[in-house]
Amino acid sequence: MKPHTIVSRDAWLKARKTLLAKEKELTHMRDAVSAERRALPWVKVEKTYVFETPTGKKTLADLFDGRSQLMVYHFMLTPGKDHICPGCSFIADHVDAARQHFEHADLSFAAISRAPLAQIEAVKKRMGWRFQWASSNGADFNFDYGVSFTPEQIKSGNIDYNYGATPMKGYKGEDLHGTSVFAKDEKGNVFHTYSTYARGDEALLGAFGFLDLAPKGRNENGTMSWVKLHDEYEERPARKRA
Repeated sequence: MKPHTIVSRDAWLKARKTLLAKEKELTHMRDAVSAERRALPWVKVEKTYVFETPTGKKTLADLFDGRSQLMVYHFMLTPGKDHICPGCSFIADHVDAARQHFEHADLSFAAISRAPLAQIEAVKKRMGWRFQWASSNGADFNFDYGVSFTPEQIKSGNIDYNYGATPMKGYKGEDLHGTSVFAKDEKGNVFHTYSTYARGDEALLGAFGFLDLAPKGRNENGTMSWVKLHDEYEERPARKRA
């Protein structure tokens, strides 16, 4: 840890109050941006998407599970590839704890990947996750919502990820991550209300909220450099008592 300036309690309190004013400004700005997000216009989902699930085929409307809102996490799991994205897994580790609350606020959750269902179920079992996770294998869903790309798109270098705001020069993968939100009205019509990509997904990472309050922050040597699948961390030896 880098050395910090050591001051009196009064000097610390003065600095803390200065920071508090900025924190309040950020909170109010976040509230305003959240309100603007909720006020975005919607797009009616005209295409019928069908997914494979452990209980059979389901449409996008079925994934709402009786609620009027659905959050979809686009989990990077490419058909036939052994790689399990540590960043996506980091997010997924938060879901079951959070959804026991947000499901009571009329929001359902589903992860969706292009990998076949058997591949998904193996990862889900290994990691101990309980949220619904569907396969879009063979469907257009991932491509339509900007997280999967054809070989031609990749070759051209024009994959238009994150609304073109994230440079992807040299990117060779077929799948990326993101979060999409949908709403369903009383007639059963489904609407796309929001999607976010790249660092927008950090909103789902509660662990970062804890780390951002600590002196070392996220303690990274490059974005999420220390993050692993939760069953791959080395056990830290117990601290010796003085």
